[in-house]
Amino acid sequence: MADSTARATIHAGGDWLAAVSGATREIIDPADGLPFAVVAEGDEKDAETAVAAARHAFDTGDWPRTPVAERAALLRRVADLLVRDREQLGLLESRDAGKTVEEGRVDIDCVADAFRYFADLVAAEGAGRVVDAGSADIHSVVVSEPVGVCALITPWNYPLLQASWKIAPALAAGNTFVVKPSELTPLTTVALIGLLTEAGLPAGVANLVTGPGHTVGARLAEHPDVDLVSFTGGLVSGTKVAQAAAPTVKKVALELGGKNPNVVFADACATQEGFDTAVDQALNAAFIHSGQVCSAGARLIVEEPVRERFVAELARRAARIRLGRGTADGVECGPLVSAQQRAKTEEYVASALAEGAVLRAGGKRPEPSADRPAGGYFYEPTVLDQCHRGMRVVREEVFGPVLTVETFRTEDEAVALANDTEYGLAGAVWSTDAGKARRVAGRLRHGTVWINDFHPYLPQAEWGGFGKSGTGRELGPAGLAEYRETKHVYQNLAPKPVRWFAG
Repeated sequence: MADSTARATIHAGGDWLAAVSGATREIIDPADGLPFAVVAEGDEKDAETAVAAARHAFDTGDWPRTPVAERAALLRRVADLLVRDREQLGLLESRDAGKTVEEGRVDIDCVADAFRYFADLVAAEGAGRVVDAGSADIHSVVVSEPVGVCALITPWNYPLLQASWKIAPALAAGNTFVVKPSELTPLTTVALIGLLTEAGLPAGVANLVTGPGHTVGARLAEHPDVDLVSFTGGLVSGTKVAQAAAPTVKKVALELGGKNPNVVFADACATQEGFDTAVDQALNAAFIHSGQVCSAGARLIVEEPVRERFVAELARRAARIRLGRGTADGVECGPLVSAQQRAKTEEYVASALAEGAVLRAGGKRPEPSADRPAGGYFYEPTVLDQCHRGMRVVREEVFGPVLTVETFRTEDEAVALANDTEYGLAGAVWSTDAGKARRVAGRLRHGTVWINDFHPYLPQAEWGGFGKSGTGRELGPAGLAEYRETKHVYQNLAPKPVRWFAG
């Protein structure tokens, strides 16, 4: 967006607007703590404008009635534009969220995949589910229809990826929407709205308000003209969204936090290759994007016979992870998103050490360097050994580069530890015994369970959790179903009088 329009980041009814109040917000590069962009700071009034535009587009516009093939074609055009702008968007995601450029590029690839997946999914659907009414004179069918106006509230850790998991199915189903990105990382979502317009999406279908959650997000969640609210973020904010939405009985989808176990059995480490693979994946599970991932494998639960060897190697390698600005060559891990997030991480580590955890790696801010400015929000990858479920750092979601280590001796104990959490988002099992691995995976109460892997997801498979990890599903057919209502159409082909009453 050009400098002259940099503050016009609210999109409503096809127009780019400044905030009604005129307020703005500086966007901070977490690698150096310095501002590098300015956006509009919207509030409740801007949310009202955007909802009104979305409501008008849904009630009077063509998009909900656009043939499925045309909607799918538009989604594919958006995917092509994302591929075209991959480098620019990947760099922007890196500066906005602090992740490495390579992570940013991979995110853009996944965003394009999501648009293509939902395009293919709706294009392949039939005309509805026929219901046998027991008579040749009755045609009965259940059809899917768009929900209406969707409020989409997205987090700061994967700004464009999480937005795509909501926007692509919402559009595929024929909805209009208002998206509110995190106030910390809004820039790639602003760019995506521009690509939707370029692809030919009618005015008013896609609307965006940049601004904080306590004003914009709260108003979207409670608004009577919003038919669905989909939120991804923390448990506390998600609870507030659900409470705000309750009086209007709108559909609510929540994808919240996780405290995800990574269970390593000794047999997985019986060979050097197996050991190296399990250690490498444990590092990826815990420290990708500095641990700022809802599915991060932040709890290593390792079998006693290999614990010391495993943790020693894990700590050695964690200490060698190259921290720095995400745009610098050779950097493997970037900063935390904000000073507040770093302070939160430091507090969790301090509490863990006070409660008896043993520090094996990290646990402090790194020294500044050419690629690691003093003003950046960096924190060393941290390994905490001899942890137990009584510790806050084990129970609560840190959302930082902190890995806790617990130990088990039996299969039942491993399952009990892995399931001993209020959350239930994701987890992993490592074993060369296929029967044991599947057996343990079947007993874990988590929405996604990986066997001998960590972090991959498939657009075709539903993503969501149990317990306080949220309600609703994203991706897969169930992700599309979140943005639909079903209607039963019953047609009597040979109507006859009923004559219940005399006349």
